[in-house]
Amino acid sequence: MGNPQAHVVLFPFPAQGHNSPFLSLATRLHHYRPDLTIALVSTPRHINSIRSSLPSDSRLHFHSLPFCPVDHGLPAGVESTSDLSDAQFITLFKATESLYQAFDDFISSLVSNALDSAPLCIVSDFFLGWTVAVARKHKAFHTTFLTMSAFGGAVLFSLRLNQPHRLTEKDQFPLPEYPEVIIDRSQVAQNILASDGTDEGSQFFKRQLMFLDNTNAVLVNTVEEFEQLGVGMLRKTLKFPIWPIGPPLAHAGQLSSSKSDEETEIMTFLDSQPPASVLYISFGSQNTIQSGQMMQLAQGLEGSGCAFIWVIRPPIGFDPKGEFKEEWLPHGFKHRIKQKHIGLLVHGWASQLKILSHVSIGAFLSHCGWNSILESMFYGVPIAAWPIGAEQFYNSMMVVESGVGIELARGVMDNSVPGKEKVKEVVDLVMGPNAKGMEIRKRAKKCRDVMNKAWNEEGGSSMKSLLEFFKLINI
Repeated sequence: MGNPQAHVVLFPFPAQGHNSPFLSLATRLHHYRPDLTIALVSTPRHINSIRSSLPSDSRLHFHSLPFCPVDHGLPAGVESTSDLSDAQFITLFKATESLYQAFDDFISSLVSNALDSAPLCIVSDFFLGWTVAVARKHKAFHTTFLTMSAFGGAVLFSLRLNQPHRLTEKDQFPLPEYPEVIIDRSQVAQNILASDGTDEGSQFFKRQLMFLDNTNAVLVNTVEEFEQLGVGMLRKTLKFPIWPIGPPLAHAGQLSSSKSDEETEIMTFLDSQPPASVLYISFGSQNTIQSGQMMQLAQGLEGSGCAFIWVIRPPIGFDPKGEFKEEWLPHGFKHRIKQKHIGLLVHGWASQLKILSHVSIGAFLSHCGWNSILESMFYGVPIAAWPIGAEQFYNSMMVVESGVGIELARGVMDNSVPGKEKVKEVVDLVMGPNAKGMEIRKRAKKCRDVMNKAWNEEGGSSMKSLLEFFKLINI
């Protein structure tokens, strides 16, 4: 069962979308190596947030690193991206580099208290690449955990390093390392398009890539059979082991049994609908769209007549945690969908896994965050893609090219507003009894089978990757 003194330290970047993969990894590690001591390290408020989301019998240890947000130009009490605008992200990215000394002290204490032969492995987020220097100092094994898709990561690495979009005026261009991959300018996030390589964002990303060169291995939150191209791209350019260990959940039994009043309302609505008849709409834990886009989306949904659950928050330019105003939707929209029992608006947070696992869900209109893609594929739910930023554009590319979805819109600029007719067309296609929709649903079900087989203990690809990881770090 491995060395009883073995210690694994997990260090996720403080962002909602990064917590789930790291917690899932901790669950996997404990399941297959119950004797491991696993500690999760982060800033105090982020630690408290994660701890409060776990069951009382969790065996995960926690260690807080001292952090004062105002010392770095951040609002008081803000220690994760959930309370920041996109423009402030780079401030938090740079601020995390100040955690070096406190993390070094923590690892030093573990080494001092451990037996000489006790393995120590640090698993850090890609955006905390400086942890590799601490690992080298204390002769610990270092693994980088890529919480994004393999394809999305490979494309972002190339864009940041080479800036191929600045070398041509054409709208489409190949990636230098991967000439078979053609990127459209509309698939490059605005912050990357605006960068010249000397800006803070570019410099931070390049530092992470420099640190990545010194890691021992990379874990990727994906399934090899689902991302053969992306995993192959990473293996072509990164000269150390690449281990896909997705998807992010092992079974529906991981879903919490507790229910809030709002969750009860959601489940009641879903229970009242026919199988595969409801469109689930969510733009993730931090994203939203413009008010004009919101209006067109609502009109298109109503025009389609399709039942839907929409996790909705105020549009861009307004307090994302503020009160939602009905003026952002068509006049009388909320009353009509409630009266006809065809729609439900959810403000704030909803249990996405519970929704996607429900038999009445037929498709997912998603911003294509990687956690959302994997969760959707785990349950065989096809996707109507509306990528907004970062690597979401490349996740959308995969969705379309693998035939498990269709792209509705791209980005949140004024010129990317999908008209209500386009919304109706895509919803009808992905939900309706047409040839293309049926093929999309068929392919999504095949992906569900791939996801489920990945952790088969007798040859599943992710299971094999985890065992190879154990072997290399000697646990």
